[in-house]
Amino acid sequence: MAVLHVSEAEIRKRMAFDNPWWDDAAGIDWDIASMPKRTYFESFYDLVVDRSINRAVVLMGPRRVGKTIMIYQAIERLVQQNIARRHVIYVPLDAPLYNGLALQKCIEIALEGEGMNRKTDCYVFFDEIQYLKDWEIHLKSLVDSFRHMRFVVSGSAAAALKLKSNESGAGRFTDFSLPPLTFFEYLLFTDQNLIEEIDKSAPEIALGEYPDYAAKDISKLNAAFIDYINYGGYPEAVMSRTIRSNIGRYIRGDIIDKVLLRDLPSLYGIENIPELNAVFTRLAYNTGNEVGIDSISKDTGIAKNTVRKFLEYFEAAFLIVRIPRIDDNARHFKRVTQFKVYLTNPSLRAALFEPVDDAADAMGALVETAIFSQWFHSDDTKNLHYARWDREGGEVDLVYMDPGNQTADWAVEIKWTDRFYAHPEELRSLAYFMKKSKIGDDIDKPVTVTTKTKTGRGECDGLAIEFIPAALYCYTVGRNITRNKDVARTASGANRRRGREDTTALASETSDSAR
Repeated sequence: MAVLHVSEAEIRKRMAFDNPWWDDAAGIDWDIASMPKRTYFESFYDLVVDRSINRAVVLMGPRRVGKTIMIYQAIERLVQQNIARRHVIYVPLDAPLYNGLALQKCIEIALEGEGMNRKTDCYVFFDEIQYLKDWEIHLKSLVDSFRHMRFVVSGSAAAALKLKSNESGAGRFTDFSLPPLTFFEYLLFTDQNLIEEIDKSAPEIALGEYPDYAAKDISKLNAAFIDYINYGGYPEAVMSRTIRSNIGRYIRGDIIDKVLLRDLPSLYGIENIPELNAVFTRLAYNTGNEVGIDSISKDTGIAKNTVRKFLEYFEAAFLIVRIPRIDDNARHFKRVTQFKVYLTNPSLRAALFEPVDDAADAMGALVETAIFSQWFHSDDTKNLHYARWDREGGEVDLVYMDPGNQTADWAVEIKWTDRFYAHPEELRSLAYFMKKSKIGDDIDKPVTVTTKTKTGRGECDGLAIEFIPAALYCYTVGRNITRNKDVARTASGANRRRGREDTTALASETSDSAR
């Protein structure tokens, strides 16, 4: 039987279909154009149009967080800003017709017939690049050979992409990560005006530390927060009533299963998929809890070395993050045997098991997961720890370690109850840790403890405590991290115009303002 080969005419026809803006009367599809923009869009677009350095942009992140949508939105703006329509080229590499086609060949076909050549100023977008073998080598060659073109690629296996980007793209690639939605973005996408910003210049609150924001109606905010925990991490799920009505099927089938059944086995050559599923299911069920490789191996019957590899793969696919443990002196353990594991978005757990309500046993761990997931939008994640010590079973949920001197800088205790607002004296483990780690000496710098509905101040063993509802705290962390990125983006743009890229001072302020 003769083997059929895809002709260039067929590929050219498919490209015209994938690039409707080439026709002057058309643009991106209306349903995509109507989608709200992620708060990351402006920073991403700045990189796309920045021609001050000859680098490709590598857009990475988990499935269904809006990478393709953001690319389309960037294309729409390029066209609106009078970039020649044929000079904007989009190639979805997951389309079967492009299978096995070299990146350079894609460009050559797109350039034909319009009087364009390698010196034409073009914007080229390659979507879902991770399945193209040795993509990083080919992309680096394109960056060097087609110097008048701006290349942007996207992929869903974040750490695998980043590893290859770092190894082969040094000086040629700029990485840009897109995580799941923050709670702040979720409220924007659902058009829920439930937060008001506090005017800190008012005389009655001019002294001391107060929250940046307040809930207009805490019961409504908590209802929105629970919805966010159940299905709020992914733009399509948030915007579509049909998907929300069967969120488990959407997230489990289109995000989790495709990662576990296709992405990871393909990227890493995994053959025993049931073992992979068994480990991930256990981790997802225990999100927000302390686990260890020994206990996972014992419970699942899977070899420790295999468990270690699976943990690395899950982090590579942006499904989980591991947080290291410190002791009551805020010191690291010499031998790491235990760690806390967090899903990168709590809705992954709801999809695997069932949605929760405010009285569910898992709410405490899921609230903690939701708050930690806001920090995944920050470069400071690597500085987050939890404290646990054997004496009296003491624990503190969140401790930020100063990366410079490796001392504890601040701490937060995450609760989904108002009990400790009424009885702050029960927070003795927190007070003990704050004093022993020497970050609780300043009575004017209270430690944060979250509640379900209460806002106010309290004290335990001389430790000043600021109580804030968990939903409001979650919003504050996500909003402030986003705001700091906007400030850093503006400053970085100004610095580039002055010929330098020094945003270190701004970056050092992120952890304090975000918490």
